[in-house]
Amino acid sequence: MHDKFLQCLANRYLTIRAQYPGEGRRKWHLRVLQEFWESVLHNETNALRSNLSPDDDFTQDDDPFDHLLEGQELGILLRTDYSNEDAWQSFCTRLQSAESELAEAVKKPETGNDTNDTDLSVQSQPEDSDSDRESLDGVPFPIIKVVDPSPQERTVFHNISNLSALRLLNDVDIRPAPNPPAGESRIRTPNRLIDQGTWQEIYSGMNLWIYDAQSNTDQCVKLVGQEGDIYGTATGDSWRVQGPHICDLQFKMSFLGMTINFGGLDRWDYGERRRNLEEANQNIGNNIIATSSR
Repeated sequence: MHDKFLQCLANRYLTIRAQYPGEGRRKWHLRVLQEFWESVLHNETNALRSNLSPDDDFTQDDDPFDHLLEGQELGILLRTDYSNEDAWQSFCTRLQSAESELAEAVKKPETGNDTNDTDLSVQSQPEDSDSDRESLDGVPFPIIKVVDPSPQERTVFHNISNLSALRLLNDVDIRPAPNPPAGESRIRTPNRLIDQGTWQEIYSGMNLWIYDAQSNTDQCVKLVGQEGDIYGTATGDSWRVQGPHICDLQFKMSFLGMTINFGGLDRWDYGERRRNLEEANQNIGNNIIATSSR
């Protein structure tokens, strides 16, 4: 967590938590960050505590959606459209088949000169004797946690934006925005997901793969970016991935350091970016997390 955001939490978190009881850790963090963005917009410099106490830990409070993140998996597949059960079940079957193939590949002894196999070093994770999950050479299986929200939760997740999904299931932070290319100026309309006052809103946690209405027909999901890549791209950008490729991509991102940047080209979904940028500007006060449909 960036020191500047930690200072904001040190100044305001306890007050915000008392003011909005029951909302949960992630939304309290977002409320504190909202005040930071308002200070940036007004070119204000808030007084900061010079030192943080070792007891200042703002990550321990419960959150309403922590139960969806329990387990050893590396990524989470979130269903946000519930109109076609057959298509969803077909997608899950193909995903499970691909995951089984990956598990078999990991089981195979190292042979030949494939550096992707022989040079791979992963840290073993503690075994959970109360769980039926397996761990092969430190790789958890299943590698993707499939979340089909309960009927009570579907109203929250139905057709939500990439940004809302990040805010519900990842942890918010800030970082200095990437620098513009040499000779280019900063964006004309500042936005916290790209560059606002030289800062960018980012997220960390399990990678999010979103099954939406389009997934029913193309059997693809959105892979959601947790931060911008090259200057001008935005936190929450996404691109569509075929279902059978999810596990392999997640494995390579988690253990082989693979990044998705399209060779420095901007090929993310512009429509999804526009939706996120508009939503970021609208999320003020009680509307920090938007759940409305498009």
